[in-house]
Amino acid sequence: MPSTVVHAGFALLLAAALLGEYYDRRALAALLVVLVLPEVDSFLGPVMPGAHRTVGHNLVVPAVGALLLYYDTRVRDRSLVRDRLSGRWIAVAWVAIFVHVFAHVALDWTHLDGVNLLWPLRDQFLALEGEVLFSTADGFVQTFVDVRVDPETGARSVDAGTTGSTETVHVNNPVEPRDPDLVTDEPVDRRFPIANSGWRLYLIGLGLFALVARRVQGSGPNAAEE
Repeated sequence: MPSTVVHAGFALLLAAALLGEYYDRRALAALLVVLVLPEVDSFLGPVMPGAHRTVGHNLVVPAVGALLLYYDTRVRDRSLVRDRLSGRWIAVAWVAIFVHVFAHVALDWTHLDGVNLLWPLRDQFLALEGEVLFSTADGFVQTFVDVRVDPETGARSVDAGTTGSTETVHVNNPVEPRDPDLVTDEPVDRRFPIANSGWRLYLIGLGLFALVARRVQGSGPNAAEE
């Protein structure tokens, strides 16, 4: 699975692009805390089957958070959040939501059994797997979404990469390195991944490059004038 280090590499790129004038160590620290939080659902595995990639890896929780933040800061006459936080931290909160969705949930969506995107509204893991291409023989081809029509009834079914529910899907993690229902005499191997493929190592390096580049820009000759 994409490691926390890989997620952090992607988060640094988003932070460099979205934080603007609010880009500093305190904002980065806050974003990295938000980035790590979804992994807490790993510890719920012993009491809730399928908790990992479910409780902290869905789009419902950040959507609710975004709606509440928008309502409080843009719709209400007096914002409770703005009374307690400066405009700076409201901006950081918006970036934190984007980082949570795009640097963590969406990356895990593309690997192994995917994530439980609509939990708790719907208990269904979805994996973003497939390809999009144009072929001189077959024309436009996409395999991310499978649309089938029953030749007898004409009923149409759409499969967007379903892999199972919390009852059938277990994604290995350091807390539960193997399916608890799988009985074996082999010793438990708890692996803490860093970069288990080339593109992930590249993403880590790219994130660190963005971090250094922003710092160099911030200490350039024009920094004092700004």
